[in-house]
This record gives sequence, structure tokens and C-alpha cells, in this order.
Amino acid sequence: MKRSALYPGSFDPVTYGHIDLIERASRIFDRVVVGVANNLHKKPLFDKDERFEMLQEAVKGIANVEVVAFDGLVVDFARSRGINVLIRGLRMVSDFEYEFQMALTNRRLADDVETVFLMPSEQFSFLSSKLLKESAILGADISSFVPPNVEAKLKDRFRS
Repeated sequence: MKRSALYPGSFDPVTYGHIDLIERASRIFDRVVVGVANNLHKKPLFDKDERFEMLQEAVKGIANVEVVAFDGLVVDFARSRGINVLIRGLRMVSDFEYEFQMALTNRRLADDVETVFLMPSEQFSFLSSKLLKESAILGADISSFVPPNVEAKLKDRFRS
């Protein structure tokens, strides 16, 4: 039986921290679906199609990873794909409370879907899309935080 997992997120934009977690998950699971969420409560810098394209380019070398865009509840999307494991990343202790709350809510909504927490490499434990965008706006060198295609899109966006 193939073990599959879903790593959902907004990925606005995808960072090396996200990619690190995707690589870790791909070594544990036979198939990893990376779900680009269309979160109506967030105001993303990039639209869903742009985030999908950047992520697809960033993980193209990982054979057992598929990138898919979705709307709606994560647990409903997971079930529609036959997946019963969600991957969530924990960078710092500050992430834990929110992620724990989300995992318990998802469990209440779908008790057949489990959440597995992964930690990124230490070199990415501080990295967040929000801080990355703030740094990019101010002209910082972000090449060590994101793949080249994402860096180019960020520079383009903030040049406009």
C-alpha cells in the first residue's frame, strides 16, 4: 500500500524552508501532494496560479511530489485525493500553538485524517514568507532564502 501525505499551505512565496520540509516528507512517504491553498482570509502577494507555478518549478526534481492548487477545507481536499496524513511544519515554539489548534480542529472535522509535524533544518528554522517579503521590499539579497525563479518573481513584483 502506498503511503501518501498532503502538505498544504499558501506558499506566498515558496521558500527553501518549505522545500526542505517537502524533501523530508518525500523520504518518509511514497507520494507527497503539495496543496497550494486559496485562503480567502489572507491577502497574498502572488495569486494562486503564480504560487502554483513557482512551487512546481521549485520541486520539479523530486520524483514523488505533485503540486496541486485547491479551494476549501484542507481535510475535504485530502479526503478527495485519498490522503489521510497532513504534513505541517514547526519552525519555532511560536508556531506550535497555532499548528496545534489547527491540528485539533482538523481532527474534529475529520478524525480519519492525522497531522504529522516536521521540523526544518536549523538553517531554515527562522525563515518565513512574511519576513522574506519584507526583506525583498527593502532590497535585501534573498538568494539564500528562495529558489532563483522565486527571487526573480519577487524582484519583478517589487520593481513594479
